[in-house]
Amino acid sequence: MSSQAPLVRDSTHRLLILLCVSVPSFMINLDSNIVAVSLSSIAHSLNASFADIEWVISAYTLCFASFLLPAGALADRYGRKRMLIFGLIVFTVASLICGAAPNATVLKLARALQGIGAAFQLSAALASLSHAFRGPERARAFAFWGTVIGIAVALGPVAGGFITEHFGWEWAFYINIPIGVAMVLMVARSLPESRDPAAVSVDIAGSVTFSGSLFLLTLALISGNHQGWSSTLVRSELLGAALLFGLFILAEKLQQRPMVDFSFFRQRTYLGATASGLAFAVCLLTMLSYLPMFFQSGLGFAPQQAGLLMLPIAIPLFVVPRLVAAHLTHRLSGRTLLTIGLSLIAAGLSWVGLEIPQLHYLALLPGLLLMGIGAGLLNGETAKVSMSAIPPERAGMASGISGTLRFSGIVIGFAVFGAILFARIGERVTAGLPTASEVDAPTLIHAIGTGNLSGFNAPALHELALNSFGAGYQSVMYVAACFALVAAVLAWTLISSADTAAADHRVRAS
Repeated sequence: MSSQAPLVRDSTHRLLILLCVSVPSFMINLDSNIVAVSLSSIAHSLNASFADIEWVISAYTLCFASFLLPAGALADRYGRKRMLIFGLIVFTVASLICGAAPNATVLKLARALQGIGAAFQLSAALASLSHAFRGPERARAFAFWGTVIGIAVALGPVAGGFITEHFGWEWAFYINIPIGVAMVLMVARSLPESRDPAAVSVDIAGSVTFSGSLFLLTLALISGNHQGWSSTLVRSELLGAALLFGLFILAEKLQQRPMVDFSFFRQRTYLGATASGLAFAVCLLTMLSYLPMFFQSGLGFAPQQAGLLMLPIAIPLFVVPRLVAAHLTHRLSGRTLLTIGLSLIAAGLSWVGLEIPQLHYLALLPGLLLMGIGAGLLNGETAKVSMSAIPPERAGMASGISGTLRFSGIVIGFAVFGAILFARIGERVTAGLPTASEVDAPTLIHAIGTGNLSGFNAPALHELALNSFGAGYQSVMYVAACFALVAAVLAWTLISSADTAAADHRVRAS
């Protein structure tokens, strides 16, 4: 059999495999977006503080990012199908505990468990997808996967608002249970087992040092904006993260079969695809939470309306991957598609940044559409290009790295953009707050940064709050646009056109 031939020929079996690897990713993304819309209801129901609710999101992201790479290594060693089933069971049980949580502490712990299950799901699913399909079939498979992710992104905010309003926030978690049970049965029956035959042992030292390093780094980034970057605790967390990462590199060099083969990062194509995936997470995926908050606090829309206003970004994430697979992958190289996608995101962010001080949704619409189209180009293409540079037997490692960078990018984006948002708001408030005002500047800055713009009775203070809020978001959009533009240049410079040639050219060559 040619190395470029699909490993699964029966169309029904191919569809079942695609569903086995795509629906778990659908669950992960749908859950994230639904929960984000339900946070205020959770806080009211459990009488939770703002810090508690923040950790409902952070505990999930923290464990997700920390366990992705070890989960990929375990999938390579013990079997991707086995680890996918394990991840589905953990995620489903954790969802049940989340919905039944009697207090915020139980909810945070259950969300951490959910993140661990999600890590095993995603790493095993992407590795199975990369193993089962080759050549043009792989391009179409990743396009299908990207489309399913787009559906989850599109449905998440709208479904979250509807479920919370009509059934209660608990069902934002309970909805995972029937899907999880069905997927365990489907994966057990339809997905072929695959593993890396050369992975003879588990890299315990690498897993512990990497997870510990990423855990401390993520913890520092989450807490830095609240405790201050000069905090002794935050500095200690950053130092610990650096030391553990150094030990991780040392441990991997001593391994005969390392969990992360750093030689792959000497491949320009893999390095460019990795930079593109990181930029996609930092510049676009973080906006899926920042923009709904702006729509609610800055423009005054209700949560379900704010979810609907995200459709110009979400719908292209659903439609564009299919159009790319049908009309572009056989005409344009992966390098070209990634560069165009990042450039469109940069253009869309710049447009939104230019118009956002007007506080008018229609003025933002063209920019949102550009961001959505660019995201649709990137969503499946980044994974496909990075996987194309890695041998199929190391697909678990590659998917773990890809997923780790994506979700670490979300955490990094939140931290960086949060610091930019508060800094810009602080500049505006300090410059515009009347000397005789009864409200002190730090209180006003904190209220504006968290989106509380309705508690100011004085017209001058309310106008200052709105203007500062808009200016803060403008700075966030501009910085994100610059980051996306730099990534576009890196993608074009590093990724080989020959390595990522259009599908029909690669078929003729083989």
